[in-house]
Amino acid sequence: MNKINYQLMLDKITAKNEGEDILPSLLLHSCCAPCSSYTIEYLSKYFSVTILYYNPNISDKDEYEKRKAEQIRLINSMPLQGKVSFMDCDYNSSEFFDIARGYEDCCEGGERCFRCYRLRLEKTARLAKENSFDYFCTTLTISPLKNSQKINEIGFELEKEYNIRWLPSDFKKREGYKRSIELSKEYNLYRQNYCGCIYSKKQQEKSKEISDE
Repeated sequence: MNKINYQLMLDKITAKNEGEDILPSLLLHSCCAPCSSYTIEYLSKYFSVTILYYNPNISDKDEYEKRKAEQIRLINSMPLQGKVSFMDCDYNSSEFFDIARGYEDCCEGGERCFRCYRLRLEKTARLAKENSFDYFCTTLTISPLKNSQKINEIGFELEKEYNIRWLPSDFKKREGYKRSIELSKEYNLYRQNYCGCIYSKKQQEKSKEISDE
């Protein structure tokens, strides 16, 4: 099965917005500041962006607060073309553990991750609809470790379910991931070495133990 080029789909949408006096509104789910860096640099030219920080998968409250603080610091530090707002959600890890139950032993990038994508995207779609945004999207597709085909597939499913437009993306394209690394260094952002959940943390620790042997 041929992969869909979601970056080209995004290009067609942004081309319509370029130069407009009033930009469409976008609720952008962000997993962390490093992943959002290039994404908001790029999207703020074409949308009125609000960052949604909803990540109940993060392993503990301290880690959650550390990542959230970095997200807020980045928004307040970057000289963006348009104003980027911030929408917070209460930390509730039980929401993640509920959807991960029975999938604890899945490898990183498997079904547990797909369920986690859906959890966070569905929250974004629902809030986007409730708050009358034009589009919803996520920064997750910037990571080479995330399945952008699956993320977009879920996004389009939720578009139909909630009647709110999904913004297709593959932000790692055109050296987007490379640019996020550059911006992370420029703003001295905290870059975690695991995705967020306790299972990915354990897998990372196990891999490190093996490599140190």
